[in-house]
Amino acid sequence: MKWILPLAALAALAAAPAFAQRKATIEHVPDIEFSPVPNFLKLPPGEYLGESVAVATNSKGHTFVYHRSAQTRLFEFDQAGNFVKEIGSGYYGFEFAHSVRVDKDDNIWTVDEGTNMVTKFSPDGKVLMVLGRRPPAVLGAQSFPAGPNAPAQKYIFCRPTDVGWDPQGDIFVSDGYCNNRVLKYDKNGRFLAQAGSEKPGKALGEFNLPHGLQVDGQGNVWVADRSNFRYQVLDNNLKPIREITNLGVGWTVCISAGPHQYAFLSNSNPNGNMPGTWDITGEIYKAELDGTVLGKFGRPGKLAPGFQVVHMMDCRNPNEIVVGEIESWRVQKLVLHAGAAPAGAAR
Repeated sequence: MKWILPLAALAALAAAPAFAQRKATIEHVPDIEFSPVPNFLKLPPGEYLGESVAVATNSKGHTFVYHRSAQTRLFEFDQAGNFVKEIGSGYYGFEFAHSVRVDKDDNIWTVDEGTNMVTKFSPDGKVLMVLGRRPPAVLGAQSFPAGPNAPAQKYIFCRPTDVGWDPQGDIFVSDGYCNNRVLKYDKNGRFLAQAGSEKPGKALGEFNLPHGLQVDGQGNVWVADRSNFRYQVLDNNLKPIREITNLGVGWTVCISAGPHQYAFLSNSNPNGNMPGTWDITGEIYKAELDGTVLGKFGRPGKLAPGFQVVHMMDCRNPNEIVVGEIESWRVQKLVLHAGAAPAGAAR
């Protein structure tokens, strides 16, 4: 049995007080100076971004913005920020955007929390693969289950949040708001393994709202375990390696392209900016893959270059970070300046 709710209620549920914020406990982290790129994206006349929950770049430097507006929409911009095209207008898999990622072949993947679908598009916008299934329209819009979740299924998601790939092309999905698990599929979409379950948990290898996910060059899976106030690192078979518990809330994670890879980890200010949260949240951390924190940057603010809920970021180039924000309906590009020194292990 499911609750039947208008999809507009999903945003309110995502902002509920249960997702409290926590101040990072790591100390003596140097600030990384940065410069914002002015007028980064140029929209056509009469077009606007909605809640810019997801951003990604491809190998050509194009930027993709998956945003919640009157409809969920996916825009592509060129390397100079000029609008190129809209992808998937009217697509059945778009309802309530959550994540967009671009793989090594420049295929574009969207994760839609409203339709419970992960879609792989070719670089020119052709649908190549679909994981999950949109709830049938006759059932109405659906959100959290009422009561205990039904047992999680291999190919059905419940408000998924992110997608990533290992060097072999295997697919990893964080599933998400009500299944509290991470799944692994082969490159053809065949189920291989999962960690976690429909029940939230606190032990290593368990999750309470896995809100973001990426895979590093060693095949290890980094998970932003949001309501457990941590990040977890799993091996390629989804066995836990370690947790990072001193960076506040595990909101989202990005792994740079390499050859030397970095992890970027966000302790975002929350939806609604509850009292006091501007003083303890909003920063993004840069770390080595062993967990050594190198520095931090950013703080809340209504005006750029402040952040208004960084929901997702792109770090293909670790010196150029693109952030997508929910509450200011904007995307910013930040150029990081060199010079931050290591501050110790974040474990």
